Amino acid sequence: MKMVKVVTILCAAIVLALSCIAEATPVDTVDIVHTGFGASDIIKIWGGGHSALRGYGGVYMLNKTAGTGQGNFWPDGSVGTFCIELSEWTPDRTLTYDVVKLEEAPQPYSFLGGPMDADKAEYISELWGRFFDPMWVGSAQFTCQQKKEAEAFAAAVWEIIYEDLPASPAHWDVKVDGTAGELGFRCEQAARDIANNWLHALDGTGPKANLRAFVYNGKQDYIAEVPVPEPATVFLLSLGSLILLRPRCK
Repeated sequence: MKMVKVVTILCAAIVLALSCIAEATPVDTVDIVHTGFGASDIIKIWGGGHSALRGYGGVYMLNKTAGTGQGNFWPDGSVGTFCIELSEWTPDRTLTYDVVKLEEAPQPYSFLGGPMDADKAEYISELWGRFFDPMWVGSAQFTCQQKKEAEAFAAAVWEIIYEDLPASPAHWDVKVDGTAGELGFRCEQAARDIANNWLHALDGTGPKANLRAFVYNGKQDYIAEVPVPEPATVFLLSLGSLILLRPRCK
C-alpha cells in the first residue's frame, strides 16, 4: 500500500512539473528587420489596394536576431523571404513577428476577408518546391536572369494570394486581374510569361516546400522556408515533444 501511495505521489509530481513546463513553452516568434533585397527588380502592380504601384518584386532579405519556439528553426542572421502582403510596408526597425502556418497568413485579415486557405498554401508550397532557386538569396551580384526569375516568382505568389482560386491553375494569369472588386492582382514590367508558366505547372504532383509565414499586424508579412535543422536541433525538438507528453499513471 505504501508503494502505491509513493508511486501516486511521484506521478502527481511529474504531471505537475510537466504542466508547468508546458505552460512555460514559448510562443513562436522571430525578431526581424528588413535589410535589403536579394535577386529582385522593379515591378508595377495592381493589387492589395494599390494601383500602378512601382516596387521591388523578388527576395526580401531580413536580419533575424532572436526567436522563440519555431522561430529558432532559423539561425540568427540573414533570412531570404518573399513578401505576401501588398497592403503594408516593410519593417524599418526590429520587430517581433509571429511564426504561423502559411495558410494562416497574411494577417490582419481585413483586406482579404480572411487568411489564404489550405489550397492556396499548397499551391505556394509546390511553387516553391518546383521553382525557388536558393541562388536568389543573399547580397551577391545577381544576373539579369536571376532578377527576372525572382521577380516572376514574387508575381506568382501574389497572384495565388490575391486572386480567387481558379477552377484550374491554367487560368491564373498575372497579366489580367481576374477577380471582381478590390481583390485580384496583375502586374507589368515583369517576366510575366515565366510567372504564368510556373503557375500553370502546379498540378499537385510536384515537390512541396516546408514553409512558414512571419506575420505582424501593421507591417508586411513574409514567407520563409524552414531550413533543414542541424542534428542537435532535431534532438532538442524531439526532446521537447517528449516532455509535453503526459504519462499514464496506474
